[in-house]
Amino acid sequence: MTLPRKPLTRVFKDPPPDLDPSLLDVQRMPAHIAVIMDGNGRWALEQGKKRAAGHKAGIQGVRELIRSSSDIGVDFLTIYSFSTENWSRPRAEIKGLMELFASTMAAELNGMHEEGVRIRVIGDMSKLPKRTRVTFLNAVEKTQNNLGMTLIIAVNYGSRLEIVQAAQEIARGVLQGEMTQEQVEALDEEGFAGYLETAGIPDPDLLIRTSGEYRLSNFLLYQVAYSEFYITPVLWPDFDRFELLRALLEYQSRSRRFGSAGDSVGKTGAPDG
Repeated sequence: MTLPRKPLTRVFKDPPPDLDPSLLDVQRMPAHIAVIMDGNGRWALEQGKKRAAGHKAGIQGVRELIRSSSDIGVDFLTIYSFSTENWSRPRAEIKGLMELFASTMAAELNGMHEEGVRIRVIGDMSKLPKRTRVTFLNAVEKTQNNLGMTLIIAVNYGSRLEIVQAAQEIARGVLQGEMTQEQVEALDEEGFAGYLETAGIPDPDLLIRTSGEYRLSNFLLYQVAYSEFYITPVLWPDFDRFELLRALLEYQSRSRRFGSAGDSVGKTGAPDG
């Protein structure tokens, strides 16, 4: 894990009275945070606005999450932007989202590049509108050599499909003589993970979901087997750096057992000896 780039008192300046950034242990920050950003539509409904207004309002939350995560030393941040199931939404909403993705990435790319953020995309970009696809590909290419936090954007992503495609790739390797029976039988969990879109990326330590929903929505099903879950009723447009602080404090209060007895492991981020 990378140490914070800025003092925590600066990152979480002027916190609410019930929050104390000094309680965070910089040695026990999650190396990888994954976020299901949910609640834009409900937020807009509560405000008496159209769903598009909720998506636009959520951009500020994304911007603050990326900046804060980078500043506190998170190595990997994965955000669930658009699932394979989201294509069932109204056509106008999808069009607006795709345009929002493109315009936001174009506007934020130089700033993220200057901060050393490296951008990766998981999901099938071939089905995205050309402008959106080209904008994402440009961001990946421009930042590929950066050494700061890696931002993984899941767009047109579905975890079940990802797992199926990994199995298909292994099967093709066998049929084409590229893998022997012995190699297939020796394939373990770590080896299988190498066939996923997240190959080379450590599993999330912390999964955050906003809007109070208790489901994964086809997100990183293989990768979050031992992630700590933090569910908050806060709708995504209202999720700011202080809500992130709440999640981090809760994360550090837990013991990650990985299937072991509770008295044999330490708090999150500590060695599990």
